[in-house]
Amino acid sequence: MAIDKVRTALTDVLFGQESVIDALLAAVASGGHVLLEGLPGLGKTLLARGFAAASGLSYRRIQFTPDLLPADVTGTEVWQEGSFTFRPGPLFAQVVLADEINRATPKTQSALLEAMEEGAVTAYGVRHELPRPFLVVATQNPIELEGTYPLPEAQVDRFMAKIEVSAPVRSVWLRVLSEAPRLPDPLAAAEDFVRLRAETEAVKVASTGLEAVVNLAQLASEEPRLRFGISPRGAKAWLALARGFARLAGRAHVDWDDLRRAARPALIHRLFLTEEARFEGVSEERVLEDLLAKALPK
Repeated sequence: MAIDKVRTALTDVLFGQESVIDALLAAVASGGHVLLEGLPGLGKTLLARGFAAASGLSYRRIQFTPDLLPADVTGTEVWQEGSFTFRPGPLFAQVVLADEINRATPKTQSALLEAMEEGAVTAYGVRHELPRPFLVVATQNPIELEGTYPLPEAQVDRFMAKIEVSAPVRSVWLRVLSEAPRLPDPLAAAEDFVRLRAETEAVKVASTGLEAVVNLAQLASEEPRLRFGISPRGAKAWLALARGFARLAGRAHVDWDDLRRAARPALIHRLFLTEEARFEGVSEERVLEDLLAKALPK
């Protein structure tokens, strides 16, 4: 199938990062947007370019900077032949790479995040629909604070998945140094991804799985180390991403492993620790592990 060919091709783009590739494709299958976080030089931008090339979808890159304006992203009106004409911005593509999103001001970030939520932009009082399918892959690195504007907590929630890209293992280092990544030729088309999303939405979830999601959401709301629990949007994102993993595995139902695989990318950026928990050295990962241990069967 087309998605399997895309996955295979991406392993020749980003070496040794199969779990990152699977999480990205699971989000794509579920119709969600992705935030890639990792140190500079680990291939976040390369992965987005590789996916766009393999998918056959239109692709635009936006390099976020502090002086970028909302109109630079969404588009603007220009005077042409005696009247104003809307000139679409780089958001009008099927795959949009928002590179270093935390370098832009909150106003520009909000313009992007509104488009992610609405699937359209409003310019000068006129609504303009974005192409379908529409995927935003945003990147940020976690080490630089000067000259950055961290995404507000409420806006980070717009991303279905936060995928952490880590350094490769030793054997992969040798491949990175000796072999150049290959951007693939188009292996799919927009119709394949529309069909993939419909198939993913049709993946079944047993009542026990739904109850586990509810249990974790309830436990999170009562967790003293968290400022507040997981929103319904977060619970739905977890379930949708689990469906995506199941679909990529060729199954028509979600199992416990799908929920476990989807938990970290879907939930880690939706857990907000109290100041007391941070002072005590508690991490979001530890809290999530504890919640999963209570909500899911062994």
